[in-house]
Amino acid sequence: MIRRIWILTLLGIVVGGTVGLMAVGFVEGVLWLNVQFYLTRIARESLADRNLLTVLTIGVPAAGGLVVGLLRKWAQDHRFHRLEDVIEIAHSPNPSMPVRQSVLTSLAAFLSLGAGASVGQYGPLAHMGASIGSWVGRILGSDRSIGTISIACGCAAAISAAFHAPIAGLVFAREVVLRHYSLRAFAPIAVASILAYVVAHIVFKRAPLFRVEALSIASPLEYVLFIAIGITGAVVATAFMRTIELASNLSQRLAWPAPVMTMLAGFALGVVALQVPEILGIGQDALRMAMGGEAFAAVDLAKILLAKLLLTALCLGFGFAGGVFSPALLIGTLYGALIGAGADWFVGDQHSPIAVYAVCGMVAVTSPVIGAPLTGVLIVFELTQNFDLATAALASVAFANLVGFRIYGRSYFDAQLQARGFDLSLGRDKVTAQQLSIRHLVSKDYTAIDADRTLTEVRAAVLKDRRGQAHVVDDAGRYVGTLTLHRLLELSSRGTSLDEPARDYATPERLMLNADDSLWAATSKLKDFPGESIPVVEGERLVGVLFEAKIVSAYLGVVDRVREEEHAAM
Repeated sequence: MIRRIWILTLLGIVVGGTVGLMAVGFVEGVLWLNVQFYLTRIARESLADRNLLTVLTIGVPAAGGLVVGLLRKWAQDHRFHRLEDVIEIAHSPNPSMPVRQSVLTSLAAFLSLGAGASVGQYGPLAHMGASIGSWVGRILGSDRSIGTISIACGCAAAISAAFHAPIAGLVFAREVVLRHYSLRAFAPIAVASILAYVVAHIVFKRAPLFRVEALSIASPLEYVLFIAIGITGAVVATAFMRTIELASNLSQRLAWPAPVMTMLAGFALGVVALQVPEILGIGQDALRMAMGGEAFAAVDLAKILLAKLLLTALCLGFGFAGGVFSPALLIGTLYGALIGAGADWFVGDQHSPIAVYAVCGMVAVTSPVIGAPLTGVLIVFELTQNFDLATAALASVAFANLVGFRIYGRSYFDAQLQARGFDLSLGRDKVTAQQLSIRHLVSKDYTAIDADRTLTEVRAAVLKDRRGQAHVVDDAGRYVGTLTLHRLLELSSRGTSLDEPARDYATPERLMLNADDSLWAATSKLKDFPGESIPVVEGERLVGVLFEAKIVSAYLGVVDRVREEEHAAM
């Protein structure tokens, strides 16, 4: 017990400190590249040569896309990992982040963001944090729970360092990645999140994402608008996620070489950015300006919002490495500010500052995208330390997630996982059972008989082995069917000659399993099986049988392990 406590504490300390340092280095490195390539607002305003600025605006994202596309050739399955892959690995029987794929993904994300691609940096940071956590966990312990907790520690540390929000980092790791709240996981994740916050914001003094002045809600009527922002924000979030899916489907149909796809997306981004430069990169300057409420007119807010939504979808769909978190924050902020610009139509001149509406829009769009309503509210509270603003955000988040779940699903990450057949909405026990093969449960303890044997020989074999059935196979071992003792007695009572070959009377079972089927597939089919044992085939060849008791016992074992993990203290 004491040893495990030390391991978990050390895990949180090492992961938190390391991820905090790496997050600062990643963010500062991206910012440095953006400045060098004149992609930030201040850098662009300082460049007198407008022709050079035009060349850089189009050329840098296009060149970055070419390099990132070339990197995809070395990536597993020719794609980079995203946060949904972290979630899937965290719930796998062997929760370990692959080193090569993780390094390639982080490098590609760094280059994508550095070249101004309209993608998010918080997803790559969380992925990098999970990878570091996984590697540290691999050194400190080998059991599954350590592997899962170490991944969650890394994600929490990354979000904490990025957002100036250690509590939100802790909740994000449990709400999005772990999907449970065990006491065993609490302490190391909390330690990692706190230490990453200390490193990033106390040691290196990184500024928070945004600042708002002390404010309060001017009118109770505004809560109706906050709820409306939540409901309509879910529609905006759904449009954002569907557009990404459309862009991904388009890229698959085109099937052009990866470097061409990403370079084309970068070129299109640059062309649009000549008119709407706020869409370049993660858009932190635009987010802060929208919070102020005076930098953009309503038409500008709408223009930037639409351009950011479409170009982010294009960049992600066509192969740039990055996340959806940062773009959702900006899209939501712009949307909230747009609603706030017209608030006087509803509540008159005495309404709250536009920053309140911008924050409500930010969390209303972001929380359905990432599936983390509590995280969204906590980020607002920790960044602003304003209870009134957090309450307004809570009203928006509550309705945004309610509507978003009905019209799209729990989150963008869950939708991508469901498309792969990995459905966490079924429950963690079922997801675990989906990943376990029945191959190790297959029994060789059954009666098999050649299809050319007579019914008399089948009956003799069944009685000798004290079984209720025999599985009939041909000369090549292919499964022909099953003959039960009841069926043999029925044939005998009808006067059927028992000298007939077994193949003429063997009936294939209604339920057969493949040796590579999952435990969950076997369990879900079991309710329709009335027989003694289920034939298991590989191709057409019979390789064994599976008994009902064995399936039930294995599934109950999975349930016990999952419950123990969810409720473990140490």
